[in-house]
Amino acid sequence: MIEAIRVDEAVRELRPDFAVLAVCAYGLGNGPSDERSCGWLAAAAETAPELDDPKIEAWRAAYRTFGAKPQRTRPSVDALIRRMPLPEINLVVDAYNAVSVRHGLPIGGEDLAHYRGAARLVRAAGDEPSDEVLGDPGIGEVVWRDDEGVTCRRWNWRQCVRTRITEDTVDALFLLERLEPLSLDELTTAGDELTARLEEITPGVRIESRLVR
Repeated sequence: MIEAIRVDEAVRELRPDFAVLAVCAYGLGNGPSDERSCGWLAAAAETAPELDDPKIEAWRAAYRTFGAKPQRTRPSVDALIRRMPLPEINLVVDAYNAVSVRHGLPIGGEDLAHYRGAARLVRAAGDEPSDEVLGDPGIGEVVWRDDEGVTCRRWNWRQCVRTRITEDTVDALFLLERLEPLSLDELTTAGDELTARLEEITPGVRIESRLVR
């Protein structure tokens, strides 16, 4: 999976500075939120960037490039920062939400057991299969998808039900998305922090990662 992840050239033309760090974790032992994961969320909330931070504004600008209105359908990290205190979902989701808020970058999490083929970021033709939660993507909209259909609409706005990470998730894909002014070094640091959290949740979990530009 990880070597086949790609970003379509039509997306690169919108934002040449885009990069995604893909992290795959195999053998996770997920579970309900606990005192430890709640602590990660609380600590992240204390250091969250302001809503006018250039890293957050970069995502609003990216949404406008394909016609989305970020005040109506917000980039995921923008929406998270507005939801203080941060929601408690499960150990793994808490881990990546905390890293997302701490560094001001969107992170998506996918259950690989329900993923079909490779993840790719494309501009929609408008006829891609989707679920009722997502609705149909517009022509030219930036979406993540697999062989079965759309997995996340409007770049990182909303994920489909099929691939969500649950307490039963064992193998997962995480997509850490970067636009300038967030540096590639900070992207790497965020990936390292996520890896450390996953290893704390499940000692012995197998991790692999790849930077896609």
